[in-house]
Amino acid sequence: MPPAPSPTRSRVLRDAVAIGLAVGAYGLSFGAAAVTAGLSTLQACVLSLVAFTGASQFALVGVLGAGGSAAAGVAGSLLLGSRNTLYGVRLSSLLGLHGPKRYLAAQVTIDETTAMGTAAPPEVRGVAFWATAVSVYGFWNLSTLLGALGAGAVDTSALGLDAAVGAAFLALLAPQIHNRVGLRVALGGALLAAAAIPLTPAGLPVLIAGLAVLPAVLRR
Repeated sequence: MPPAPSPTRSRVLRDAVAIGLAVGAYGLSFGAAAVTAGLSTLQACVLSLVAFTGASQFALVGVLGAGGSAAAGVAGSLLLGSRNTLYGVRLSSLLGLHGPKRYLAAQVTIDETTAMGTAAPPEVRGVAFWATAVSVYGFWNLSTLLGALGAGAVDTSALGLDAAVGAAFLALLAPQIHNRVGLRVALGGALLAAAAIPLTPAGLPVLIAGLAVLPAVLRR
């Protein structure tokens, strides 16, 4: 008879499922926004399967929906996704992964899996990371499909889904602002982007907004 799961392990698994469900709600918005921006249902699903980083995906479809080039959209997505590289450096020492598992872990290293993997007790750290990865990856891709199918079946312009990218992007950004420094960076980025919109092609304002972090970095 297998041993009963520990309370800590059960709690971690429960939290992983809850996080997956919460992230899935954003996946519905992404699927709808991607189709509204001109992607097919298949393209939206492949993007979620391969890219699997919500902020970067929203940035890409936002640029494409505004008429920007694919190059500008990809550049903004890479900029936003670069933080996952730093997550990987931290997690590699905590999880002790080797061989093919390292490549698989790199694909699912995002905000949620990093938070769970670093916050969990050492004895269930690996369970927390992988359970969250499976939950979020599964719900995100399923909800992307449902959102894309739903957007393809209705008149998205009549429902105002063209605003979904901006609204969802703000919803992803807001929880990352923890102090006055973060607030100043966010407001500075918004002002830079607003000033750049009438002067630059679609997609570049997102990159220009990233300059707002430089004063904070230089002060450190």
